Amino acid sequence: MPELPEVRAQAERLAATHVGAILERFQPITFTALKTAMTDPSAAASRPLDELTTRGKFLLLRFGDQTHVVHLMQGGRLITDEKMSAKPRNGIARWRFVDMDALLLTEAGKERKAGVWVLTGDPLTQAPLDGLGPDADTVDLAQLETILSRTGGRLHGLLRDQHQLAGLGRRLANEICHTAKLSPFAAASKLTPDEVAQLHAAIHTCIDVSLEFERSQTAMVASAKRPAEVHNRTGEPCPTCGDVVRAVEYNAYTVNYCATCQTKGKVLADNTTSKFLK
Repeated sequence: MPELPEVRAQAERLAATHVGAILERFQPITFTALKTAMTDPSAAASRPLDELTTRGKFLLLRFGDQTHVVHLMQGGRLITDEKMSAKPRNGIARWRFVDMDALLLTEAGKERKAGVWVLTGDPLTQAPLDGLGPDADTVDLAQLETILSRTGGRLHGLLRDQHQLAGLGRRLANEICHTAKLSPFAAASKLTPDEVAQLHAAIHTCIDVSLEFERSQTAMVASAKRPAEVHNRTGEPCPTCGDVVRAVEYNAYTVNYCATCQTKGKVLADNTTSKFLK
């Protein structure tokens, strides 16, 4: 799933070309595209696109007092649409502009979870944005300490919890834990002050590295091309110490880590209990 750096960079690319363009009409293409029913998206017609920004993993397109909140989910992309064909491949929804290429929301695969929330007023106080934690790249050390202290879960899970920190996913959670030299299964509330400082620095470092990479691209790239030292590197040497990158496999995702760098040489059991092997 695209995370904060990928979504942020794509928003910047699209904002550079489309902010100020007049919306002709918003067109849901599939039945599942529109996630709200109360606000009429046609009210945004003839208004300029005032902003194209992000909140966590969401894209926000603002037309006056109406905001279109877009979640790409796993296979979604928001791209320019020069052809504007009647049945675009993987098309979910389209924004047509006056004298400007359209924007097209696509979603590969069959999940059909990507979509658009059309909101009036402050979008940050309404679903799906109202329950988000702070964007991960805005969190200072004191805020992070508070978030960790009130959470009883494991570190990797906390990093991916959008109610705690918005914008992080599986790849960045793996990379942050590795950069911070912390076990992904460390108890979040029991980290020492030094470990919290390491984690805080790692969050900002990993986001900055990823954002720099994404800004160097002309479009959102495939997940396999994004920078990673341990994520999806099972069996490869750790670039820091040379030990093998290991994995704890779950049904929906994989936790990657380096035992030498992160768990004092102990290998985690590859099961959902994630207990240390003796």
